[in-house]
Amino acid sequence: MAGRWPDAWRMSVGTLTAIPVRPPKQVDRDTAGLAMVLAPVAVLPLGLLVALVLWGGRELGLHPLVYGLLGVGALALGSRAFHIDGLADTADALTASYDRERSLEVMKSGAAGPAGVAAIVVVLGAQAVGMGVMAASGAGFGLAGALVCLSRVALTITCARGVPAARPDGLGAATAHSVPRPIAVMAWLAAAVIAAVVLHYTGGSWWRMAIGFAVAAVVVGLLVRRAVRRLGGVTGDIHGASIEVCLAVVLVSA
Repeated sequence: MAGRWPDAWRMSVGTLTAIPVRPPKQVDRDTAGLAMVLAPVAVLPLGLLVALVLWGGRELGLHPLVYGLLGVGALALGSRAFHIDGLADTADALTASYDRERSLEVMKSGAAGPAGVAAIVVVLGAQAVGMGVMAASGAGFGLAGALVCLSRVALTITCARGVPAARPDGLGAATAHSVPRPIAVMAWLAAAVIAAVVLHYTGGSWWRMAIGFAVAAVVVGLLVRRAVRRLGGVTGDIHGASIEVCLAVVLVSA
């Protein structure tokens, strides 16, 4: 297991951020699973970037919605908008047709349709408002940055044992069945506890984060269940959509 850490770390950082890293030498299922579990730590630079943007916007006296939007924009740049693209493709695929092959074709096309655009507006709008309101309330910019990192725990559900890949290739296939379910549960509990402690430290009610992560887990679980029923499994786009939806839910909860 120790020999897999460098490759898992490179895979996690290279997949989830725009930070240039050397490609992993070898990726097997255990390495992929470890990479997904490491996701909240791998995106720490993105969390710090968002916190800095929100802090700067507040100090400059900008409107909370303005620096909330800037925080979302900075996060998109730091992740190559990979997850936003996944959100749009997932929404389009799940609303395009009840035919599996047609839905997968729409998802792979990369073009954003009406459902994809609507999903981006609603989800990113909720994130921007959540970030802005939090940053306007004292040290909330730090909590927003922490939630950016912790929201990546969504990947432990999309990559959990028992969740198949929709295609035989791509990120979905590489990470399918890679995270043991007990590890996924522990990862979510750890994320909820950390978020609750940070929220309590900033003067908020810790139980909001407990509820927020519980709701986020249900929402991500329902999304994965829908993808399995409609598409036969998950894809890299489902991973991205799960992250974006999870972040929106926990930001609103906080």
